Amino acid sequence: MKTKLAFGIAALGMVLASVPAIAHHSFAAEFDSNKPIKLTGSVTKIEWMNPHAYFYIDVKDASGKVTNWGLEMGSPNGLMRQGWTRNSMKIGDEVTVEGSAAKDGSNIGNARSVTLSGGQRLFAASSQQQANP
Repeated sequence: MKTKLAFGIAALGMVLASVPAIAHHSFAAEFDSNKPIKLTGSVTKIEWMNPHAYFYIDVKDASGKVTNWGLEMGSPNGLMRQGWTRNSMKIGDEVTVEGSAAKDGSNIGNARSVTLSGGQRLFAASSQQQANP
């Protein structure tokens, strides 16, 4: 009886531990390294969480139309290794992002680097592989 209970608890622990891994995806599943993007806009939202940090910017085109883009970065731990802190970027900051667009054509991208409003360029701890020349 004790063995079954211990096994059941261990199995439940393994299932619960695997839940965050389900949400994780590879770069190639969602993004296209052959679709480079370079966007400049004002930060509207920041989500500093695992498995990926996200931020959103309003990008204005030549006609004045504003489009909100969602940009994926690496994990918070990976970002901190690249020099990021939770305060590196704030709502309202003007930033420039270089990365890759989503395969489905939506306004989602995977950030490779972010140039902050003060001119500091930080890498986004992305899982992106460089495109072949």
